Amino acid sequence: MRKLVYYIAVSLDGYIAGPGGEFDFYPLSEEMAAWINTRYPETLPTHVRRHVGIDDVPNKVFDTLVMGRGTYEPALAVPTTSPYSHLRQYVVSGTLTIDDPAVEVETGDPVELVRRLKAEDTGMDIYLCGGGRLAGSLLPEIDEIILKSYPVVAGAGIPMFSGGFDPTMFTPTRRESFDNGAQVTWLTRT
Repeated sequence: MRKLVYYIAVSLDGYIAGPGGEFDFYPLSEEMAAWINTRYPETLPTHVRRHVGIDDVPNKVFDTLVMGRGTYEPALAVPTTSPYSHLRQYVVSGTLTIDDPAVEVETGDPVELVRRLKAEDTGMDIYLCGGGRLAGSLLPEIDEIILKSYPVVAGAGIPMFSGGFDPTMFTPTRRESFDNGAQVTWLTRT
């Protein structure tokens, strides 16, 4: 069965973005960028892949992406309606309409969507791209977290998980460190 993997950047105080959706405060280094481009190229939006010269690199881990409206909407400023055209894209929203056949809007229960996607036999996992409220509602279905922890305090913003109190254990299985002080930790549901 496919896994739902929450691959996410987070500040020391647990925020994935600033109050206005900002994420440019994370100190990215050339070493870490090269690592992301090599290891998880499909996690970069299509226009960024073109910019860094990896637009023709095949997906390595994920073939499907699930995101919330707040994660999707910045793509419209690029402008594009299909920010991850190299993946099957699902946007969870009860109010958004998208006129692009490459992006499917899920107006129903995101848990049911993920369960349907997990039941498919594609050989690749599902990338939970964000945000915190969607991650909170999908917590029962998250199988793995790939946490890019950056040595910065945001002070306020969008939390990594938003929702009710629901202690859920994950076991760290691996960690890598980078020259910018960031660490990537793989955690598997216990």
